[in-house]
Amino acid sequence: MKASIWVNAYIRLLGAVPIPAMVVRRGDSDAGAIFIKINRLDGSAQVLRPAFSAPESNGGRAWTYALAGEIPEEPAADAYLARQADFDSDMWVIEIEDGRGRHGLDEFLISE
Repeated sequence: MKASIWVNAYIRLLGAVPIPAMVVRRGDSDAGAIFIKINRLDGSAQVLRPAFSAPESNGGRAWTYALAGEIPEEPAADAYLARQADFDSDMWVIEIEDGRGRHGLDEFLISE
């Protein structure tokens, strides 16, 4: 599935819950990697990145936490995303704002 279609569908699904989400960086519409920043509105943020080994379910998309350990402070999450953008100019970034850290992708999280 094209990245732009997946991103648009994901944002609509979150909006129905409602969980506020927006695209903060547009990537390649066909095949850009998608990163999800979960802003917990308390100075901390998590980042979901594409998993290296994604199962065929969910169109081959699976996620893993980019920054291991405890929930990092938001500047650490932003720095991680900036480093990724230096490496991959075609990446997407979706930012979710939810104090409970909800993202709706729990069933697609894997540990690597």
